[in-house]
Amino acid sequence: MILITRKKHRSVRLWKALTAALVVALVSASCGSSEETATANATVEGDQPVLVATTSILGDVVADLVGDQFEVVTIMPPGADPHDFQASAQQVAQLSSADLVVANGGNFEEGLLDVLEAAEADGVSIFEALDAVSTLEFADEDDHDDEHGDDEHADEDEHADEDHDEEHADEDDHDDEDADEDDHDEDEHDDHDHSGVDPHFFTDPSRMAMMIDALGAFIVENVDGVDVDTITSNTTASVASLNALADEVDTILEPIAADQRVLVTNHEVFGYFAERFDFTVLGIVIPGGGTNSGVDPQSLVELAEVIEEANVPAIFVDTSASDDVAQTVASEVGDIAIVEIYSESLGPVDSDGGTYSDMVLTNATRIATALTE
Repeated sequence: MILITRKKHRSVRLWKALTAALVVALVSASCGSSEETATANATVEGDQPVLVATTSILGDVVADLVGDQFEVVTIMPPGADPHDFQASAQQVAQLSSADLVVANGGNFEEGLLDVLEAAEADGVSIFEALDAVSTLEFADEDDHDDEHGDDEHADEDEHADEDHDEEHADEDDHDDEDADEDDHDEDEHDDHDHSGVDPHFFTDPSRMAMMIDALGAFIVENVDGVDVDTITSNTTASVASLNALADEVDTILEPIAADQRVLVTNHEVFGYFAERFDFTVLGIVIPGGGTNSGVDPQSLVELAEVIEEANVPAIFVDTSASDDVAQTVASEVGDIAIVEIYSESLGPVDSDGGTYSDMVLTNATRIATALTE
C-alpha cells in the first residue's frame, strides 16, 4: 500500500512538472523556427548542376562525395529540428528546381513532405537515403515492459494504474475530445507516427557508408554534366572514410563493459547505433522518433523506476531539442547525469559537432565517458 501511494504521488508530481516542461518546449520551438529558416536560406550561383540536401547531416556527407561537381544547398541549418522545420518560399523554390534532391526518407522531414512530393511530381530527381540501407523497425512500446520484469509487480501496477486512471479521468476525457484532431494530424503526414521503419540510420556510420555508395552510383546513372571518374573516385574514398569512422567509434567505446552498454535517451533515435555497437536502449524519455509525442506521467514514473533499478548513470539528450522532460525525470531519479549528444542535426560550424565525422566521434566520446566514470 505504501508503494502504491508513493507511485501515485510520484505520478502526480511528474504530471505537474511535465505540463510545465512541455509548455516551455513548445514556446522555444515556435520562437526558433523563423530564425532557423532565415539562416538556412542560400543563393546558388554557377553553371553546375544543383544538389539540394534536406538536413545538415546529409548536406555534409553529400558535399564530401560530390566535391566540385555540384552546387550543394542544405535546407536545414545546424541545430534545426527536422520534425518541426518549415521551409521558406526561397527554399521551396530551390527544392523544386534542383537537379537532384537528397532526402532522408521515412517521413523524417515531416514539414517538407508536401514540398518533396510536389517536387517529385514536377520531375525533380529525388534520392531517399533510407532506401539504400538495411533498416530497423521502431521498438514495440510493450518491449520495455516485457524486458524489465513487470510481472513481478503486476498487482501493484494494476492498482497504480487504477488510481492514475481515476485521478486523471477528466484529463482522459479531454484526450477523447481531441481524438479527431489527432486523427487529422495522422492523416496529413503520419506526423509522429513511430511505428514501422526507424529513419535514423545515420547514427551508424556503416549505414551512412552504404548510403553514400548507393548515391554515388545513382548520380553516375541519372545526372548529366558530372565527371563520372571523379564521382566514382570520390565515392570510393567517402565509403572507406565512413567505414574507418565506424572502426574508430569501436575503439572509443571499447572500455565500456557489456553490462554497461545501456542507453536512456531523450528520443528514439539511437536504434541503429545500438545495433552496430552492441548497446541496449533501456528507455526513452519521449517515445517515438518525434519531439513531444506520447509523453505521460505514468510512463515517466515507470522510466524512473527502470533507471533506478538498473543504476543507469546518464540520460543522453539531443542538442537540437528541449531537454526539459529529461531534466524532470533526472530530478526525480536523483544521482544521474544529463549528457548532451548530437542526434538529428549537426552542431554549429565551429563546434565539436560541426561535421558528420565530428558529431559521431563526439557522441561516442561522451557516451564512453558517461558510462565508464
